[in-house]
Amino acid sequence: MAPKEIMEYKYIHFIKIEDKPKTSVYSCRNNKSNYELGIVKWYPGWRQYCFMPIEECVFSVGCLEDINNFINKITKVLKDKL
Repeated sequence: MAPKEIMEYKYIHFIKIEDKPKTSVYSCRNNKSNYELGIVKWYPGWRQYCFMPIEECVFSVGCLEDINNFINKITKVLKDKL
C-alpha cells in the first residue's frame, strides 16, 4: 500500500483520499485532533477545485487562508499537467 500524500499547514493538513482520472479528492483535517473538517474536490459546475466543509465547522482567517493556498497549489499542479 502506497503512503498517503499529506500536505501540512499550521493548523490543518490535507490527505489525498482518492485519485480520479484527471483530478483528486483531499480530506481537510485538524492537526491536533485529526478531525475531518471537509473535503476539497473538483466541482465540475464551476470547473475548479472547491472546499466542501462538514456541517457546523468554524474556521479562522488563518485556516481559510491555508485552504485557499492549498486549492491554488493543487489547481496549478492540475493546469501544469494539461
